[in-house]
Amino acid sequence: ADATGYGKPAAELERRVRARNGLARPGGGLQDPASLPGPRPSASEREMVDDRPTPTPHPAPPRAGAQVELGHGDVVIAAITSCTNTSNPGVMLAAGLLARKAVEKGLSVPPHVKTSLAPGSRVVSRYLQETGLQASLDRLGFQVVGYGCTTCIGNSGPLDPAVEKAIADGDLVAAAVLSGNRNFEARIHQSVKANFLTSPPLVVAFALAGRVDVDLSREPLGAGRGGQPVFLRDVWPSVEEVAGLLATATDPEAYRKNYADFSHNARWNEMPVKGGTLYQWDPRSTYIQEPPYFFRDAPPLLDVAGARPLAIFGDSVTTDHISPAGAIHPSSPAGQYLVSQGVSPGDFNSYGSRRGNDRVMVRGTFANVRIRNLMVPGVEGGVTVHQPSGQRLSIYEAALEYEKTATPLLVFAGVEYGTGSSRDWAAKGTALLGVRAVVARSFERIHRANLVGMGVFPVQLPEGVSAQTLGLDGGETFDLLGLAKLKPRLAARLVVHRRDGRAEEVPVTVRVDTPVEVEHVRAGGILPYVLRQIAGE
Repeated sequence: ADATGYGKPAAELERRVRARNGLARPGGGLQDPASLPGPRPSASEREMVDDRPTPTPHPAPPRAGAQVELGHGDVVIAAITSCTNTSNPGVMLAAGLLARKAVEKGLSVPPHVKTSLAPGSRVVSRYLQETGLQASLDRLGFQVVGYGCTTCIGNSGPLDPAVEKAIADGDLVAAAVLSGNRNFEARIHQSVKANFLTSPPLVVAFALAGRVDVDLSREPLGAGRGGQPVFLRDVWPSVEEVAGLLATATDPEAYRKNYADFSHNARWNEMPVKGGTLYQWDPRSTYIQEPPYFFRDAPPLLDVAGARPLAIFGDSVTTDHISPAGAIHPSSPAGQYLVSQGVSPGDFNSYGSRRGNDRVMVRGTFANVRIRNLMVPGVEGGVTVHQPSGQRLSIYEAALEYEKTATPLLVFAGVEYGTGSSRDWAAKGTALLGVRAVVARSFERIHRANLVGMGVFPVQLPEGVSAQTLGLDGGETFDLLGLAKLKPRLAARLVVHRRDGRAEEVPVTVRVDTPVEVEHVRAGGILPYVLRQIAGE
């Protein structure tokens, strides 16, 4: 039976897996020119070499190399990130004050916790330095790793290999705590299943505790000097303590100095600029390629016949499931592509950093390691079954096979399809895979509009009807009838053709909701529509 939310038998809760913790590892890969792909790295590759997750290696803390044991609920990532919380000086100062008190009482962060601090602005670093709080954060491992999106977008960097192996070998539900605003499946780290959003001071507190299944109102954070238990109430800063430092953090002059002049940024100034009115595409770049959206003919508004399901999903499929932004796995289609281009796995960076390259991103569509395609029961990851061969392939590979036979594709889903971040690549990748329509019980508002913007039909099933009630297993073919007379919220018909020859007709609503959206679809999407408007066609 499930025990305390882990989805594990109760007997497993006390099980521990031993791992030998090695050096703390920053994200990204090597930071020297030799790590760049190809004999003569292109300008875009040189430009991006330092723009990778937490690029600055920090010395390993003294705790590295210690024997550690891991169990369900243990924290392996604790990150104060650059999202909304770090824009609030009160909570950042509170995090620093809590760290100072913890250090004074002799607390330390367990060796299995990877810590990081990514302020939203260099001004944050300035006031943490001026108040002396950064030194205490440093002592606990919260050194500054950068000023851009880090753990919240999946740029946590790798865990220690021994820790990651222990998680995999023990099938552990490890945890992350972060002060960001997103915690969708596999977004924070592909090996970390339990991800919790909390304030910066609580990130520090849970890092000290080393686990999330702890009642901080009654249980200690750890043992301090002399083995005495230290509780959260012992280190939590008072309102007066925070207020006493706020003046340092709200000095207008500090913001003026930081933002008034960007000419002091040497790296920005040293970027090679070729000039000219048009961008010069570099065919060797693995970061930026000319997108294909303007060179694809809009399919005629005709009925879809003989379509195959590329995937059948359940409820609450997020845009992170559809188009992950974090780490690229070496065995994934995107990883294999990068290796073929001479990029070593240590230099893969992330999907988010390579979103200027459609060749990476289309391979990453539906590649989330936690996505579950019901056509492949019991399996996680971006795999499907190609029909009629019955061959199990990656979703990208299957789409290529269907393209060879000009087979139109559908994706089926449950309620709230496309919830989460309004990620344009969740619609772009879907379109580039050859998906003509997404048939779902309901859509998240922005993702529905993004699908229309890429020329993909959002098709809504009637209330009470789903892939499950229809008994779909992926072996069917489908017709979508009525599209030739497209109008806002068209009442169309979905015909399900079973393997045994039976056919079933389902009334559906094509969620192209407005007259201008109809025009976008006729043009093949909003990008070619706008281009034609500019060209005066």
